[in-house]
Amino acid sequence: MSNSIRDLLARAGIDPKKSLGQNFLIDDSYLDRIADAAALTPADAVLEIGPGLGALTARLAARAGCVTAVELDDRLIAYLRGEFLLREQVHIVHGDILENDPAALMEACGAPGYKVVANLPYYITSAVLRRLLEADAPPVLAVVMVQEEVARRICAEPGDMSILSVAVQFYAAPSLAFTVPAGAFYPRPKVDSAVLRLDVQRRPETAGVDDEAEFFRVVRAGFSQKRKQLRNSLSAGLRMDKDATDAALRAAGIDPARRAQSLSLADWAALYHVLQS
Repeated sequence: MSNSIRDLLARAGIDPKKSLGQNFLIDDSYLDRIADAAALTPADAVLEIGPGLGALTARLAARAGCVTAVELDDRLIAYLRGEFLLREQVHIVHGDILENDPAALMEACGAPGYKVVANLPYYITSAVLRRLLEADAPPVLAVVMVQEEVARRICAEPGDMSILSVAVQFYAAPSLAFTVPAGAFYPRPKVDSAVLRLDVQRRPETAGVDDEAEFFRVVRAGFSQKRKQLRNSLSAGLRMDKDATDAALRAAGIDPARRAQSLSLADWAALYHVLQS
């Protein structure tokens, strides 16, 4: 399969761009597994980010009712439009996902909800996830390929939490679907990847958080000096007296000597409510 990908790229006059983080998935079995992970039906509309040469796009179109594929690389647009010219349910859009509203991109599909499937360039993973999860009309489900290390960080549990895991878990329930070795790509990246499934839903633990900016201000303060105890990092980050910080933590049921990575989403929500009261 790698030879055919190379042949297609050569015929299209395309060299993979490092600046765009382009690594083309060349193992068909993983393409099928990604499409399967999205649990698509003919009633579904899909936003695909970075379709590349359209190998995954074709599989999504065979399962879903409508696919909008957004590609930044202008060298690939003409190829993709030619490849899917006769597939009326496939819409090829030349653009940057970071500069477009995801729901607006899906207007051509005319569906009230949508799913996202993406093989994300490593360098924009966090930015794209934020764009999707914080959108006014977020997807109901996202299946994204990311660095394996990043996927495991996102799925972390208390004891290994980070700002990234708290931020993603605030908006979605993450699970690691499967890993993909570096050898399944061309060009071969330096690290393995993983397919991450995000069931986008407001978590029960944070249902009462009505000021997201303030919630994340508290979280950022907690992680600002993650090797220090929360009494110290929060006191410095929120510019609070240490006695007041200790009192707030205890009121939230949190030992002031704990560190940020040990807190659960529910712990952060409890602390937020105490500080808001």
